[in-house]
Amino acid sequence: MRVLVTRPRPAATATALKLEAMGHEAILLPLMQAQHLVAAVESALKRKHGAIAVTSAEATRVLAALGRALEPHLATPLFCVGEATGRAAAELGFTDIHVGPGTGEDLAETIAAAFAAGPREPLLYLAGSPRSDGLERALRQRGVDHSTVECYRMAPIAYRPDELSSLLRAGRFDAVLLYSRQTARQFAALLSQSRLSAAAFARRYLCLSAAIAEVLPADAAAEVAIMPDEQHLLKLL
Repeated sequence: MRVLVTRPRPAATATALKLEAMGHEAILLPLMQAQHLVAAVESALKRKHGAIAVTSAEATRVLAALGRALEPHLATPLFCVGEATGRAAAELGFTDIHVGPGTGEDLAETIAAAFAAGPREPLLYLAGSPRSDGLERALRQRGVDHSTVECYRMAPIAYRPDELSSLLRAGRFDAVLLYSRQTARQFAALLSQSRLSAAAFARRYLCLSAAIAEVLPADAAAEVAIMPDEQHLLKLL
């Protein structure tokens, strides 16, 4: 299959390798790029906190940029949204990792259960922008004291209006992989600028969640992974 990967680098490159191992042709078109706010994280870590929460592997890349300044915090309890983020945290050297089931709301449940065991300093949530408010809303509902610090911002990458048409010269895509609402919106805008319909560009649009599928054009044949992780997304192929 010919598959378009829209997620940011370096994650897009890792996805392409997985697709090629599965026998597919991977074409990269990253629609967003991360701007790391390392100084904000370094400052936040100096304030009192009883645990850290991250909801993306991108946040762990920002932590990695701290270098040796991260070492005093590696024993701090770290709550990760899912297994991929947990693996990235383990590679950094964190030793007390708690992995959630895959969504911000479910991660809040994991955090609340841990915090119920006794008094703690506030949770430090290292977040991206833009983001869903699922984790923060669920933490407030459960009375978990926390502070949010944006550690990276996702900025759109500009492409020429004829970029998608150029990609179609080799034929219609079998699938487009979409990992976030922001990326899906960006892709829909690019389709509009290119005067292409979603159906003409690709047979299927594979989405990490229903919220992502919701923002696609009406003629996009969207399918949603049964779990919000790449393993289940690629199973749709």
